[in-house]
Amino acid sequence: MIEPLLKIQGLTRYFDLSASWLVRTLQGERQKILKAVDHVSFDIPPGKTVAIVGESGCGKSTLARLIAGLDRPTAGQITHDGTNPRVQMIFQDPYASLNPRWLVGDIVAEPLRFRGRSQDSQAIRTRTVDALAQVGLSARDMDRYPHEFSGGQRQRISIARALADEPRFLICDEPTSALDVSVQAQILNLMADLQARLGLTYLFISHNLAVVHHVADYIGVMYLGRMVEWADTAAFFKQPLHPYSRMLLDAIPDLSLSGKPRTAVAGEVPSPLDPPTGCTFHPRCPLANERCRIEQPSMIDMGQRAVACHAAQEGRIA
Repeated sequence: MIEPLLKIQGLTRYFDLSASWLVRTLQGERQKILKAVDHVSFDIPPGKTVAIVGESGCGKSTLARLIAGLDRPTAGQITHDGTNPRVQMIFQDPYASLNPRWLVGDIVAEPLRFRGRSQDSQAIRTRTVDALAQVGLSARDMDRYPHEFSGGQRQRISIARALADEPRFLICDEPTSALDVSVQAQILNLMADLQARLGLTYLFISHNLAVVHHVADYIGVMYLGRMVEWADTAAFFKQPLHPYSRMLLDAIPDLSLSGKPRTAVAGEVPSPLDPPTGCTFHPRCPLANERCRIEQPSMIDMGQRAVACHAAQEGRIA
């Protein structure tokens, strides 16, 4: 078996949103704990793309920030394969993630200067030019400001900044969602080419399953901070096991007009400050029974996939 590049074990991040102890005591309020990421575990194989999907507020971006080291976990750990994977991150909004007062050359060179890999200004410039060339930009672009570029070009600058430090692992937090559809395809093709040429590993955060279908090798589905299904991409799109996964797939427009019957799942995402008991998806699930309402399911290995669903584990899903 191939050793995972990263192994995420029981990763947890809780936020205490309570009022002060005095206010809670006087007003009779209970403590408010937001379980943004709740005991999530999975492996990231080297050279592959792992996609984390789910609706807004399910904990995808918090999970990405934890793995990137931008937030500290409440519990759990992240271990690597014994080498330094050098993690970098590509952010969602290319208009907000680039400093408008900096020249592009300074933006791309920032990781090199921050890590102190080189004090030689010429070496830093050479590496900056190389990183820009890898994303289809030129040395002339170093002396321009971000506002002089289109959205797609700005995202290329963000990718160049991430590549400058020669990482093995990139966390991509919805890197194309702020771009036009035609530009999205260009950026996704660029990322696929970079992965093939440089042997990069990606963690791809997205709510767009149509995009994920084309880029991911493995898919993890999150709901209210917990991982509810994990599968390789082919198995997931052929037959998702969790009812929530099926709901997400049913939301993709059927452009082929196949006439495939779909089961609508009603309801809204519950408040993460007051999640339902048992399986947190049970108020929206057409297959929920009494066990689902009182007992939280654990992730169970089911061959090529794992799922946290009583109905799937009991064979109640067709």
